[in-house]
Amino acid sequence: MKFVHRRHNRSLYSICLLVFILTIHSALPTIVNSSFLNQYTSERGLGLLYSIGSILTILSFLFMSRLLRRFGNYKITLTLITFQALIFSGIVYFESFYLIAPLFVANFVVIGLIFFTLDIFLENQSEDIHTGGIRGMYLTVANSAWILSPMIVGMLIGINDYKKIYLSAIILLIPLIYFLQTNFKKFKDPIYDHLSIKNTFSKILRNKNYYRIFLSSILLNFFYAWMVIYMPIYLHQYVGFNWKEIGIIFTIMLLPFVILEMPLGNIADKKLGEKEILSIGFIITALATISISLITVKNIWLWALVLFMTRVGASMIEVMNETYFFKKIDGRSSSILSFFRITRPTAYVVAPLIASSTFLFIDYRYSFIVLGIIILYGLRYSLTLEDTK
Repeated sequence: MKFVHRRHNRSLYSICLLVFILTIHSALPTIVNSSFLNQYTSERGLGLLYSIGSILTILSFLFMSRLLRRFGNYKITLTLITFQALIFSGIVYFESFYLIAPLFVANFVVIGLIFFTLDIFLENQSEDIHTGGIRGMYLTVANSAWILSPMIVGMLIGINDYKKIYLSAIILLIPLIYFLQTNFKKFKDPIYDHLSIKNTFSKILRNKNYYRIFLSSILLNFFYAWMVIYMPIYLHQYVGFNWKEIGIIFTIMLLPFVILEMPLGNIADKKLGEKEILSIGFIITALATISISLITVKNIWLWALVLFMTRVGASMIEVMNETYFFKKIDGRSSSILSFFRITRPTAYVVAPLIASSTFLFIDYRYSFIVLGIIILYGLRYSLTLEDTK
């Protein structure tokens, strides 16, 4: 696949290997986090932890540009991975919720920053004319790891034996560090721009296309946050599926990210603009999410199909958001990139608050109608984007 000049191919494939390992490391605990923590606290308490972690992540991103200029991307990545190993070791070792909860919050912050540093590595290997293809490949590799993760969880986990998952995630950090040192120890950092919160925020507001793609990204991450926090609990505790069954459902659910994102990225580069695919994605995601509330039977294949369709739409939104945004910036634009990656923790602040409020008035099952209606609002931003070509 000739997305870039041959001399860049090795670095590009190395980044894909890193994101594959990191994604499995991140995905394994993500699948069980809600159910693990729900042993200690309620759904509202769980949402509060996600919100706290998200706020701290936002604050951390605001300092990344300064840290990049001082230490460089490679050293920061290596340090963050070391912190991540210590955090998960604590989760495995400790039994008290008052010790585990802050470690969970710290993990939320650190894992977001590590993915951010991989963005820096990747953007310095990308050319605008191939952005859709490169981002499509990168996302496909990452989502391939997500597909494997539910199956791994299903094989490893016993009855509420969640700590095996965190131990497995620690082990995955060993090859991650090895391949990072092997391929990026001599990484040459670009001249990163200076992050002025006021100036960067003003720049985003002035550029309507930046503003619209940022709002599109927030809505997608809002969808992810709601699903990550509340869907495993719903399937396990309300519908009654065991973890092996949930593993099958989630594996099928995630297939669109592997099947669709690379072809869609290439289509956006060569044929269609991003806004058309983005808009169709919002419609499919919203309608499929609303239909979740209509299912009243415990049928593994029906649930897999409906959740599969939610991710058909989400995969279209995800790859178009990434393609559009990274066509607009270069490797030096660490401030704009920091704000773009803040859209994820911002969604994780807002989603639990809205979800918790929703649970006060309507049944858990019907909350997915609310989520679907919110996602449909994304059309306001996708339809008004100016295509990149």
